[in-house]
Amino acid sequence: MTTTDNAGAPQPHAFQADVSRLLHLMVHSIYSDRDIFVRELISNAADACEKLRYEALSESGLIKDDEGFSIRLTVDAEAGTITFADNGIGMSHDELIGALGTIASSGTRAFLEKLNGKGGAVEPDGETDQPVQGADLIGQFGIGFYSAFMVADHVEVQTHKAGTQEGWSWVSDGKGTFTVTPLPLESAPTHGTRVILHLSTNGKAYAEPGRLERIVREHSGAVAVPIDLLDKPDAEARRISEGMALWARPKSEITPDLYAEFYRGLAGQFDSPALTVHWRAEGRHEYTVLAFVPGSRPLDLFEPARKSRGKLYVRRVLITQDADLLPGWLRFVRIVVDSSDLPLNVSREMIQDSPIFAAIRKGIVNRLLQELTKLAENDADAYAKIWRDFGAVLKEGLYEDPERRDQLFKLARFATSTQAEPTRTLADYVGSLRENQTAIWYITGDDQKRLATSPQLEGFRARGIEVLLLSDPVDAFWVETALGYEGKPFKSVTHGMADIKSVPVLEGETAASDVPPAPDVARLLAFMKETLAGCVEDVRASDRLAASAACLVAPEHGRDRRLERLLAETGNLGMLSKPVLEVNPTHPLVTALASRFAAGGDGSLVEDAAWLIHDEARVADGDAPTDASAFTARLTRVLTRAAQAPVETA
Repeated sequence: MTTTDNAGAPQPHAFQADVSRLLHLMVHSIYSDRDIFVRELISNAADACEKLRYEALSESGLIKDDEGFSIRLTVDAEAGTITFADNGIGMSHDELIGALGTIASSGTRAFLEKLNGKGGAVEPDGETDQPVQGADLIGQFGIGFYSAFMVADHVEVQTHKAGTQEGWSWVSDGKGTFTVTPLPLESAPTHGTRVILHLSTNGKAYAEPGRLERIVREHSGAVAVPIDLLDKPDAEARRISEGMALWARPKSEITPDLYAEFYRGLAGQFDSPALTVHWRAEGRHEYTVLAFVPGSRPLDLFEPARKSRGKLYVRRVLITQDADLLPGWLRFVRIVVDSSDLPLNVSREMIQDSPIFAAIRKGIVNRLLQELTKLAENDADAYAKIWRDFGAVLKEGLYEDPERRDQLFKLARFATSTQAEPTRTLADYVGSLRENQTAIWYITGDDQKRLATSPQLEGFRARGIEVLLLSDPVDAFWVETALGYEGKPFKSVTHGMADIKSVPVLEGETAASDVPPAPDVARLLAFMKETLAGCVEDVRASDRLAASAACLVAPEHGRDRRLERLLAETGNLGMLSKPVLEVNPTHPLVTALASRFAAGGDGSLVEDAAWLIHDEARVADGDAPTDASAFTARLTRVLTRAAQAPVETA
């Protein structure tokens, strides 16, 4: 560093040992985004204003009654400079040397320790809709100032501490030395600090007012001090930030239109939010949350990364726009979180892995689930739209977050075999169980309309048993891990034995007979099992069919067929297991084939019919025939026989 000798000439002084080396590493390594220098210098200026505001509480003469705090940015493209000026506390000679000559000797940290040392009430645990006023102090490492050297050849600091009669100038190129000289009061700020960046060749692009304004709005638009911008030294100042973050204002002062406008900027969408949640948590950890459920599906809802996109602020300074604040199954929520006590790493660009962050994340998720549950209970129509848009994502939580499964079950809505719209709750389902029904039945697939017409549902429909129609890919996974709901297990209608004979058939309906198949049918099923041995594990009589001749189901010891196919598509499963072919023993086609087979009729015809019945069941499941050319040949032979049969006349 330098001070002045007796003749007033500046004397150079060196940074503390190893500081110049650390400064070089910091400028070129710590920050990944050069835009950050704007945030850091504004943060320091906001800190200075907050310090003076606090000191003025006990020394009112430090500021005028009508004086308001502000930060002013002045661009001089011709001179290649940007000036950051504030009317905050300013620095004395010793503070200037201590703060800017010693990296990580943070004046803000010292001030924060001083503030805490004066005592203060501890807030009780709880939440409130009102912001709490406090010392909004940002810098805690004392290095943010030096980010200016990423874009400047040299930096000049002009400062005048409030309540003193001395001004000082600090100048350095950031390479090893700095000078400190007196600054005449007529050249110094009334009180506060000016930081003048003399931009390097690579930094001159920042002397463009539009770019600077964009950076300020993006990174520092929420600091508690208004920010003005001058496009050139003699231009009129333009206010580019009002110094009040929307989420820091009382809810009573915020209109729905203000919320909607903020949401559109945050989410990059043109709709209005379907749900707005705004609260402040107090107690062990203090943070403010403003969250929105979009009014329509974002385009990136199902991108492979499946990440939430939340903005994280610490004392209203943007830390990251891509914070991992929510689990993947809440990624559709657009959220801003402003923390008062979250620990950061040295560059403030990444969050340390801390219990505080984990606690904040958990608190946010719990509150959002509470708000969604409240909406579902109080405004079914509004919630129904949210579920239509984001239910497939919320259901991912049923699989990924077992601890919250009970909460999510209250939010889940389903289409069923009796209700085409996804409005049915599990509580509704359990409340309407049929006599002797002991399980919650479901069917999975990729098309709800096809599921509703699946032959496997026929016996359930005949007995009045409601079936959940699960057409989202994640459905095949969560039902495998969920134990059940209110003591009723989840069971697939396409997996294992149906075991529904104890549920009485509705009046006027028909289902496969409870009586064992006739001997002729039993012999036919044995022949079909032998014929189809390469494709099916078993052929048996079904009690889940009513109108169709046959259907395919998964064996008792295997996975559900839908889950098995999904795993096979992702390469996580080898060969698919063989399904079971269930045959309706009372179907006219089956009884006619059984009679022909028993009478020693054409075995080749019965064999062709067995394969066609199997392939018909595959088609009903949404699959192609086992062998398309063989299927075509068999169908042609059977149709030819039918066409050549004698025509009966009256």
